[in-house]
Amino acid sequence: MATPIGNARDITLRAMDVLLSAGVLVSEDTRTLRKLMDIHGLPLDGRRILAYHDHSSPKDREKVLELAKTRAVAYASEAGTPLIADPGFKLVQQAHELGIPVSTAPGVSAVVTALTLAGHPTDKFLFAGFLPPQNTARLAALQDLLASKTTLVLYEAPNRLADLCDAIASLTGPDHPVAMCRELTKRFEEIATVSVADLAARCREKTPKGEVVLVIAPVLDEGAQETDIDTALRNALLTMRVKDASETVAGAFNLPKRQVYQRALEVAKQDAENSD
Repeated sequence: MATPIGNARDITLRAMDVLLSAGVLVSEDTRTLRKLMDIHGLPLDGRRILAYHDHSSPKDREKVLELAKTRAVAYASEAGTPLIADPGFKLVQQAHELGIPVSTAPGVSAVVTALTLAGHPTDKFLFAGFLPPQNTARLAALQDLLASKTTLVLYEAPNRLADLCDAIASLTGPDHPVAMCRELTKRFEEIATVSVADLAARCREKTPKGEVVLVIAPVLDEGAQETDIDTALRNALLTMRVKDASETVAGAFNLPKRQVYQRALEVAKQDAENSD
């Protein structure tokens, strides 16, 4: 079952029902779940909370699965939706193999929350969790991921965010749009939609605090940018303002509005100069 990623009020009614009725409670972080239950007045009624996380042993997993054969087991994440960027998927995998029914009480996820706030295309996206911290391995991973030409969602530690932005800039250019989504749903939530170079400079000036999700706009196809997109912009600019034309073309090509708007300004300027 999913749990809030910051704001305790984001728990669902169904999740609270599960916590009240489950025979066995299992959590990625037992203290976090106990605090959440206390906030909402959900009694343990003598039940213990068992720990299960990505450092748990196969024996720990076997213990949970053995209990699930005869009792309703509720597994809660520390924050957000369980098993996202978490090797705990083995628990669900083996439950299926053993014929143990698995269901979920869905809820908030940092990935989806960031996507709704970033302002980048969401019909297609790629979530890649944490990238390797080493420069060479990180660059290699980014090259493969950016080649997908879809919106990319990453997790990153605040103290490594500037280095990650530098790596992105080296592959996409310093003006590539990104969105830093920090402390989502919490009191000091911050959404910064800037160029990747601007974000790198900001993080070097002052290291951000808290949990960070980085949303990276899709990499444009340079060939399409020079031909199809320019043609579409020129056609749209015959009857529309720059802002409306760029929004229309961005939607048609599934591209970031900011990038297409900048291109629309350039096209309009070029056409104005050519007509003089």
